[in-house]
Amino acid sequence: MTSPFAAASRFARRQMLRWQAHARAREVVAPDAVGNDPAAIPAGQAIPYRCNLCGTTNRGTLAQLAREVPSCVRCGSTVRFRAMAYLVTLEVLGQPAALPDLAARPDITGLGLTDADAYAQPLANVFAYENTWFHMEPRVDITQIDASREQRYDFVLSSDVFEHVLPPVSRAFVNARRLLKPGGKFICTVPFNFEAQTLEHYPDLHDWTMAEVEGRWVLDNVTADGRVEHFENLVFHGGPGSTLEMRLFSLDALRREFDAAGFSRIRVAAEPWLPFGIHWPEPWSVPIVAYA
Repeated sequence: MTSPFAAASRFARRQMLRWQAHARAREVVAPDAVGNDPAAIPAGQAIPYRCNLCGTTNRGTLAQLAREVPSCVRCGSTVRFRAMAYLVTLEVLGQPAALPDLAARPDITGLGLTDADAYAQPLANVFAYENTWFHMEPRVDITQIDASREQRYDFVLSSDVFEHVLPPVSRAFVNARRLLKPGGKFICTVPFNFEAQTLEHYPDLHDWTMAEVEGRWVLDNVTADGRVEHFENLVFHGGPGSTLEMRLFSLDALRREFDAAGFSRIRVAAEPWLPFGIHWPEPWSVPIVAYA
């Protein structure tokens, strides 16, 4: 005689098989089949994932999970935005979590350096987190921080900011370390490649002006020792103005900067986390975690 438990198990198994067949028919992989291995997902096949910022369920192919392309139908978050919040929960709480699922943790302090609203507000809903700006209040200039902020934060976030800091950029790394409590985490992204050295576009920037001339932006600089420099073909991120790219980092040079600033170690956080739609098809410009 078949036990009720065995019958129920067979029924549950049949339901799961039906659900998986339905998912395949819609070219969506069942969550249990996805795991966290991008190599296990056929090209062009969509997967379900949940935005860890707003809690919305989405689906898309790995090719659609690009660093800077909006991929949440509700909040428009990108892979980079979701990765910043994912790393806060992983590194500070010890495990990945969607921010809408978390109870308030006012005992954990965080600081954002011009963070995007898409993840700044969800972080502020959970942690004692403050987002700051270079050009308006609340203002933090990472090259010259106020002493009242030193050793105050469990985590500091900086996403695609340090490439815009005026040279020498070493000051920014030193001050990021000074902001953190012992054991704090600095979570950042910057554009980087695998050359031996960081490429500084304007290494001797001193007395400089930037202007639009006949539809082109140019930069003129007088160095500290009186040399006159003229630069064209400026690179901006997000439009002309204060988003001028000052440098393209090298990963090896970044390691040296973190070491010189007093961080104990760093981790290149290139791992995927497909449940949140985080996928890095390329090894460059992925997040970095530095440990105080």
